[in-house]
Amino acid sequence: MRQPRGPKPKVIQLTKRQRNILEQIVRRSKSSQCLVTRSTIILKADKGLNNQYIADDMSLHVQTPRKWRNRWAEAADELGDIENDLDDKALMARIEGILDDAPRSGVPPTFTPEQICQIIALACESPADSERPITNWTHAELADETIKRNIVESISSRSVGRFLKGREPETALESLLAEQ
Repeated sequence: MRQPRGPKPKVIQLTKRQRNILEQIVRRSKSSQCLVTRSTIILKADKGLNNQYIADDMSLHVQTPRKWRNRWAEAADELGDIENDLDDKALMARIEGILDDAPRSGVPPTFTPEQICQIIALACESPADSERPITNWTHAELADETIKRNIVESISSRSVGRFLKGREPETALESLLAEQ
């Protein structure tokens, strides 16, 4: 077997509990495929396989095993320190957190949760209370009234519709509050 070129990959040494939990994740029918792939990468790395062999075996780009091996290696000390303090369920949750996607950067939200709550609360009111000549709110009417009340500077009727998501306004408000 030819010796691979490039830097040596970080050594991964799993404890018996960590290995068992990763194997459970791989076998569990409700595990997402990305979690199964990442767990399999770590299990193969624990066997001493290098990134290129893991990538070839799993039909992945070599960067994928490198990324997850490095992420595991960064968390290994912390995981070793807390492993004895956690039950299996809590340890599995921590391992899944390590193998989960990192938060992505992006555009900050346009509307604050308070503004969204105010829009949904407005949808719960009767249009007649706002001196609107309609019996039921439309998304366009809600957007117009939201701007008129200075809840937001501007908003599209489509954004109002996304906040309500085709549900009754009372249900939309309850689900938004439950998310926070």
